[in-house]
Amino acid sequence: MARAFDPFREVDRWFSDVARTPASTAMPMDLYRDGDTFVTQIDLPGVDPASIDVDVDDRTLTVRAERKGATGEDAKWLVRERPIGTFARQLTLGYGVALDKIAADYSDGVLSLRIPVAEEAKPRKIEVQHAGTTTQLGAERTQIEGSVDS
Repeated sequence: MARAFDPFREVDRWFSDVARTPASTAMPMDLYRDGDTFVTQIDLPGVDPASIDVDVDDRTLTVRAERKGATGEDAKWLVRERPIGTFARQLTLGYGVALDKIAADYSDGVLSLRIPVAEEAKPRKIEVQHAGTTTQLGAERTQIEGSVDS
């Protein structure tokens, strides 16, 4: 039997698809769902907010940022664990998210992306019409049962 399409399964795969890339050490990410919105939080400490670029092309969301070195050319490094340079991270977005409503905020070294579920992907109640009326089937049944008891 074929599996029903689940747009959220695609988003859940984001993290597993990119968790082991070299960018993950420079741009660690959390991804969770909060109601009808997916939230991605990417750590970007020491990044100039003006260097952050977020774009969507087809179904690929790309985050780019640059962290510059804080020392001069004469520095003699003893330990250097913080990566510098330009970093990029790409996420493949599933169908069922509203690409035109993605919002981004950078605060305290964390880039937060809010990706809402598209209206057409949300579950909805379908009204059942019966005998040319526009009442719901459950309400029609109550009226019929009430008239039989009279």
